Amino acid sequence: MADRAILIVDDNEINRGILGEIFKDKYAVLEAGNGVEAMQIMDKQTDKLAAVLLDIVMPEMDGYQVLEAMVKKDNLNETIPVLMITADTSTEAERTSYQKGAADVIHKPFDPVIVDRRVARTVELYDHKKHLETQVDDQTRVLKKQFLYLKKQEERLRSSNEKVIDTIATIVEFRNMESSYHLKRIKGFVRILGLTAMNNFPELGLTPHTLEVITQASAMHDIGKISVPDSILLKPGRLSNEEFEVMKSHTTRGTEIIELLKDVQDKEFYEMSLDICRHHHERYDGGGYPDRLKGDENSIGAQLTAIADVYDALVSDRVYKSAYPLDKAYDMIKDGECGVFSQKILACFEFARPDMEKLVNDTKAMEEAEKLK
Repeated sequence: MADRAILIVDDNEINRGILGEIFKDKYAVLEAGNGVEAMQIMDKQTDKLAAVLLDIVMPEMDGYQVLEAMVKKDNLNETIPVLMITADTSTEAERTSYQKGAADVIHKPFDPVIVDRRVARTVELYDHKKHLETQVDDQTRVLKKQFLYLKKQEERLRSSNEKVIDTIATIVEFRNMESSYHLKRIKGFVRILGLTAMNNFPELGLTPHTLEVITQASAMHDIGKISVPDSILLKPGRLSNEEFEVMKSHTTRGTEIIELLKDVQDKEFYEMSLDICRHHHERYDGGGYPDRLKGDENSIGAQLTAIADVYDALVSDRVYKSAYPLDKAYDMIKDGECGVFSQKILACFEFARPDMEKLVNDTKAMEEAEKLK
């Protein structure tokens, strides 16, 4: 313990001598005759001090003023315990000492045993506190490193999920003879509609995170079309009832394909992809397929993807039709010609119309530019 010091601050040399004798075998003893000297010593010996024994009544700078100065100096009294020395045995003296930040109070005349034990106990408590704070700091640093590592892992996994989704969805696009911008538009429409819903209908429960998951998962909505025969998928004319039943099966066949990817996808993305793939042809009045979900039985993610998919089908060229003008496509959806959507979803569609039409025009301009290359 000799490498640690006790600072005794008292204008009475005899008192300093008595206290010094108590601690000379345990600590290096430093002495100050007044508060000014005490602050000078603390400035130089801060790291070495185990405790400060501070007399209250002193010339130039009394004990309370020293304590106040320590508080102003980065709360020094919280790292170095201060025990006030006083002959005043009143409750008021003790209360004032504690209120100003003292750890304990020692009364004159000194009892060596009591003084020794009080100082030892106080130093031990402060040392234990410092040890705990150090442990907490160390653990906090470790946890922060682990958090950053997990965050990077999560970002890598999410990036991997998006690549898997986009790659598979792009394969379906090529087979379906759809524009390479179909996927970009679907995700763009879902994001635009979702942001509108989040800002205007908080009761739908959308958050920036859930919307991002929905947006990425929406790319998997038509994955099941990979199992539909070309004779049906690429038929330029109207489908027969039997052919339409096969086409409708892309919702359930798609979920089977997504289930095969369960082990390589994040759980949240997997579940959202599964839901959107199966239910993006459901309608609010129960007139959709395959489960004839009605009202809010269908998830917000599937509902957003449903209207985005219908809108893109209307404004895009397909093997069985030419693209409708934007005004016509908008009116067809609003008038219920493409199935029934919830009033909230239709309101979002109306609010988001300018941004959705801009996305259509921008992607078509890009397509035309590519054709000219």
